[in-house]
Amino acid sequence: MKERRKRDVGSWGRFFWCTFFVVISCVVVTGFTFSTFTIFGEKSRPVLVSSWRKHALEAITGESYIPPTISIRETVIFPDQELVFLKYPQSARLFNKDELDCLYFSPNSSDTHIKLPPEDVDYQIVRCPSRPHGFTLSLALKSNVLLPPGPTHQWDYLVYEALIDRDNTTVAFVKGLNLKPERASDPTRFECVYGWDFRKPKFLLRSEVVSIAQEVVRCKTPLSVLNNPQRLNSTIKVSVRMKGRGAILHSVAEPKHRSPPDPPVRKPHVMCICTMVRNQARFLREWVMYHARIGVERWFIYDNNSVDNIEKVLESLQAGKFNVSRHLWPWIKTQEAGFAHCSLRARDSCEWVGFIDVDEFLHLPAGASLHDIVWNQSSTIAELRISCYSFGPSGLTSVPPKGVAVGYTCRLTAPERHKSMIRPEALNSTLINVVHHFHLRNGFDFLNVDKGVMVINHYKYQVWEVFKEKFYRRVAAYVADWQDDENAGSKDRAPGLGTRAVEPPDWSNRFCEVMDTGLRDRVLQMFEDPETKRMPWQEHQEDDEVESSILMEQLRSKRMVYSDPL
Repeated sequence: MKERRKRDVGSWGRFFWCTFFVVISCVVVTGFTFSTFTIFGEKSRPVLVSSWRKHALEAITGESYIPPTISIRETVIFPDQELVFLKYPQSARLFNKDELDCLYFSPNSSDTHIKLPPEDVDYQIVRCPSRPHGFTLSLALKSNVLLPPGPTHQWDYLVYEALIDRDNTTVAFVKGLNLKPERASDPTRFECVYGWDFRKPKFLLRSEVVSIAQEVVRCKTPLSVLNNPQRLNSTIKVSVRMKGRGAILHSVAEPKHRSPPDPPVRKPHVMCICTMVRNQARFLREWVMYHARIGVERWFIYDNNSVDNIEKVLESLQAGKFNVSRHLWPWIKTQEAGFAHCSLRARDSCEWVGFIDVDEFLHLPAGASLHDIVWNQSSTIAELRISCYSFGPSGLTSVPPKGVAVGYTCRLTAPERHKSMIRPEALNSTLINVVHHFHLRNGFDFLNVDKGVMVINHYKYQVWEVFKEKFYRRVAAYVADWQDDENAGSKDRAPGLGTRAVEPPDWSNRFCEVMDTGLRDRVLQMFEDPETKRMPWQEHQEDDEVESSILMEQLRSKRMVYSDPL
């Protein structure tokens, strides 16, 4: 009996250790295959490439596949280009456009491939021409290191940006919900989802939607996310799902930013400006220098895929002690969402924020300063609505050398629309905004500013060389590109131009009903050098215009070639 027990114990012991060995082997193999794992307190993340991708990439260049120090995190497909998001290890240097190629290959053939230079590389984002039909997009380093493709998302349905607000809610920016403009929707129809991989429902956190309007969704952030700072600094993403339909929207949004929980007692700036630009670097110097003179202290520049050396211009302004910052905002047709995002960023440092474009200049006919105007408002006024006058080419056929405020002096009689300056602390939590004005919280109101106190000179219809760029992609969500037939009668369009960028013979004399030299006279008085008769921004402006024109022409030529690369 004892011998039998010993044999039983021995066989069970062998079975236990065999089972233990098999389980450990499976865990290690699984760790190598799927995830980061820990061995003796050290983390390891193997680099794996599916066999067809590895062989296809090797066949393209004839080089052996080398595990890269960087990887492709994911790709977003836009109508006219693709954004490739790179993932860099800590302390790794960033690559520039001269070190990368956009690589297009067919998954079913190792013989057909295309290499093209990227349109631009900006921090961790590479902008590539659109892929030919049936091809896969990847990247190749000039050092013959090939990066395997990452997950691909269509821009039409995507959670593209997110931040955590001071009340611990997550503010997510979403494309594809198709909600009605300028009104809040029912938040109970939606839920927010947090996780690393939305294909694995067991590992997702779900939370309620607090508010939802336009492209802005405010979510209740799970406590497990808020209480674990390491999660906020990892790759956890947030997405949105409509209840009852099951599908979770694709997401590239990692909510890492957190505002201070309490607003500062005294903010460092009285007056700030948010704007969104695309290829308007040559106009920034005049715009920033003028507004600094009348009281603007801080500028938030949201860059919507510019390729005209805007970084160089902003660095020059920063060297001149102008408090200008560039925020990369690659998302197309999202001006309203970008302004909502900027209102949150500016809230902790700015008492008032103006939302105007680079071709719009605040004009104070009575000679007051912006600080005088905003400090004279009652505590319940949180939005100043300012009338806009649209100026025409004023008889010019070339870009005015002293700048737009001096060069364009003839406008339409009646003002068009209005733009706003707001107190960001008073904004409604939905962040609804349309045509540069926001919804306010209860208890606050807006004021229509008297035209004798402040107006906006909108240099909308400039010389044809400049104006024709408006026919290409627009940044506003509710404005159609002028080459499309959509909304052909919109006030946003120039009357009678149609959808083709063809200069009318009388263009230089259009949109001229009233001579208005008020701002011109003031700008000359403030800035013109009495000896040279030059303006301070002219020192660099000619170089900016030449560089901008060359870069824009190169981009258009590339896109003509890329339209049929085969």
